Formats: sequence, C-alpha cells, structure tokens
Amino acid sequence: MTADRAALRRELRDRRRALGAGERIAAAERLSMQLLALPFAPASGYVCGYWATDGEIALHVWQLRLPRECVYCLPVLHEDGRLRFAPWRPGDPLVSNRHGIPEPDIAPSSLLEPEQMSLVVAPLVGFDARGHRLGMGGGWYDRSFEFRHQRPAPPWLVGAAFDTQQVETLDRADWDVALDAVCTESKTMDCSSRATA
Repeated sequence: MTADRAALRRELRDRRRALGAGERIAAAERLSMQLLALPFAPASGYVCGYWATDGEIALHVWQLRLPRECVYCLPVLHEDGRLRFAPWRPGDPLVSNRHGIPEPDIAPSSLLEPEQMSLVVAPLVGFDARGHRLGMGGGWYDRSFEFRHQRPAPPWLVGAAFDTQQVETLDRADWDVALDAVCTESKTMDCSSRATA
C-alpha cells in the first residue's frame, strides 16, 4: 500500500509539472473563480492558502481577489508537528522552512492557531470523486485539523488541484481529515456528503 501510494504520488506530481505555463496561468485564474464562488466563502476573517511549489496550482489570483475584510495567511511548520498560520501580503519578508518552502518571517508568538482560520485551502497531490485526497505524506494538515473529526466547520477545508490530478479512487485512512470541497480549474466538488463513503 505504501509503495503504491509513493508511486501514485510520483505519477501525479509528474502530471502537474508537465503542464505548460499558459495552462497554469489560465488554471489559476479559473481556480480563483471557483474558490470565490464557494457557498461558504468568508467575507471576513483569516483565510489560509499556500505557497505553490513542485507544480502545485497557484493561488495568487485568488489572494488578490479576496474580500477586503479577509486576511490572507500562509502556513508555518511548527515543532509540535502541527501548522500555525501567519498573515502575509506580497512584499512581506519570507524565510525558507526545512523543505525549502517560503514561510512568513514573523515571531512565533504572532502565529495563529488552526482553530482561528475561517477557510483553509490546501494543496493536493491527488483526489477522487468522493473527495478523498492524497497529500505529500507528511500529515501536517491532518494533525493540524484533527479537531474537525469532532466538530463542524469553520474552518472550512478545501483542496486545490488541477483536473489532471483526479484519480478513480483513493482509500481513506482513519486519520484523514475530510475536505468540505475540492476546487480545480473546471469544477467544485462538494465533499461533505461523500467524504465518509
């Protein structure tokens, strides 16, 4: 199973990296429209995106179009294995984390807890029609939002990916935190009724 997941991760990462620059730009534009049209898209509060790396679909268009009362945040890896979040605007200072991903350069005491987010958009390596997801395998989002097993949103959890990252079926592990939706450049999938299927 682990070997199969590792092979699938490689295949899906190759798929998204193979997309051309024009396709990526157009996909980021269309993705922003899907995210802004979510029925639970907040008009205010903290919303979290991610810094796109390794061919991930970009969120910069969405970030720039967020309602004025929304505060855009980026995830920050914390030593306890959970994510924290930091407000970030283009031009604010960044540092690279242990995986080489940029994070806001702010004091740990200024970081926000997962429970403080209104909406979290997470990158996916793969997903299926039931909203089951395949991440990078580090478990950061699952540990950070484990409390969603016992309580409803917010924060709302949404996966973002290219259409080409959809697969027929993915197994769901007990520790996987279910997504409320998956958005791609062409569609929004409501996962709330399918995540346990």
